[in-house]
Amino acid sequence: MLMTRERRPAIRTLRGWAIHVLREAGAIRECEEHGWMQDRADPHARERALDIAREDPPAGVTPDAAAAEVRDVLNSIGDTCPECSPD
Repeated sequence: MLMTRERRPAIRTLRGWAIHVLREAGAIRECEEHGWMQDRADPHARERALDIAREDPPAGVTPDAAAAEVRDVLNSIGDTCPECSPD
Protein backbone atom coordinates (compact mmCIF):
# COMPACT_ATOMS: atom_id res chain seq x y z
CA MET A 1 0.00 0.00 0.00
CA LEU A 2 1.36 3.40 -0.99
CA MET A 3 1.59 5.82 1.92
CA THR A 4 2.00 9.53 1.46
CA ARG A 5 3.17 12.05 3.95
CA GLU A 6 2.29 15.69 4.15
CA ARG A 7 5.09 17.80 2.72
CA ARG A 8 7.05 19.92 5.15
CA PRO A 9 7.00 23.61 4.46
CA ALA A 10 10.17 24.79 2.75
CA ILE A 11 10.51 27.61 5.27
CA ARG A 12 10.28 26.48 8.87
CA THR A 13 10.67 29.71 10.86
CA LEU A 14 9.16 33.17 10.69
CA ARG A 15 12.67 34.61 10.34
CA GLY A 16 13.34 32.30 7.37
CA TRP A 17 10.08 33.40 5.79
CA ALA A 18 11.02 37.07 6.29
CA ILE A 19 14.42 36.53 4.65
CA HIS A 20 12.68 34.84 1.72
CA VAL A 21 10.28 37.80 1.35
CA LEU A 22 13.16 40.31 1.50
CA ARG A 23 15.13 38.40 -1.14
CA GLU A 24 12.05 38.05 -3.35
CA ALA A 25 11.43 41.80 -3.16
CA GLY A 26 15.08 42.59 -3.90
CA ALA A 27 15.68 44.33 -0.57
CA ILE A 28 18.60 42.07 0.37
CA ARG A 29 21.14 40.01 -1.50
CA GLU A 30 23.68 37.35 -0.63
CA CYS A 31 27.43 37.98 -0.78
CA GLU A 32 28.56 35.74 -3.62
CA GLU A 33 31.85 34.90 -1.96
CA HIS A 34 30.85 34.36 1.69
CA GLY A 35 27.06 33.94 1.77
CA TRP A 36 26.28 36.79 4.19
CA MET A 37 23.03 38.67 3.58
CA GLN A 38 23.48 42.34 2.64
CA ASP A 39 20.96 45.18 2.70
CA ARG A 40 20.64 46.74 -0.76
CA ALA A 41 19.38 50.05 0.74
CA ASP A 42 16.59 50.22 -1.82
CA PRO A 43 13.56 51.95 -0.23
CA HIS A 44 11.21 50.72 -2.96
CA ALA A 45 12.28 47.10 -2.44
CA ARG A 46 11.81 47.48 1.32
CA GLU A 47 8.28 48.79 0.79
CA ARG A 48 7.53 45.91 -1.61
CA ALA A 49 8.70 43.43 1.04
CA LEU A 50 6.47 45.04 3.67
CA ASP A 51 3.52 44.98 1.25
CA ILE A 52 4.10 41.27 0.58
CA ALA A 53 4.29 40.60 4.32
CA ARG A 54 1.02 42.42 4.98
CA GLU A 55 -0.85 40.93 2.02
CA ASP A 56 0.35 37.32 2.30
CA PRO A 57 1.56 36.49 5.82
CA PRO A 58 2.34 32.88 6.73
CA ALA A 59 -0.43 30.78 8.21
CA GLY A 60 -1.22 31.71 11.80
CA VAL A 61 0.61 35.05 11.69
CA THR A 62 -1.14 38.41 11.61
CA PRO A 63 -0.24 40.89 8.87
CA ASP A 64 1.18 43.30 11.48
CA ALA A 65 3.35 40.59 13.06
CA ALA A 66 4.61 39.52 9.62
CA ALA A 67 5.55 43.09 8.70
CA ALA A 68 7.24 43.53 12.10
CA GLU A 69 9.35 40.42 11.50
CA VAL A 70 10.39 41.70 8.06
CA ARG A 71 11.44 44.99 9.68
CA ASP A 72 13.34 43.17 12.44
CA VAL A 73 15.24 41.02 9.96
CA LEU A 74 16.03 44.01 7.77
CA ASN A 75 17.33 45.93 10.78
CA SER A 76 19.62 43.02 11.68
CA ILE A 77 21.31 42.91 8.26
CA GLY A 78 24.16 45.28 7.36
CA ASP A 79 25.01 46.68 3.96
CA THR A 80 28.47 45.11 3.78
CA CYS A 81 29.79 41.59 4.14
CA PRO A 82 31.81 41.29 7.34
CA GLU A 83 34.28 38.93 5.64
CA CYS A 84 34.96 40.97 2.48
CA SER A 85 38.00 43.23 2.58
CA PRO A 86 37.14 46.96 2.40
CA ASP A 87 39.07 47.68 -0.82
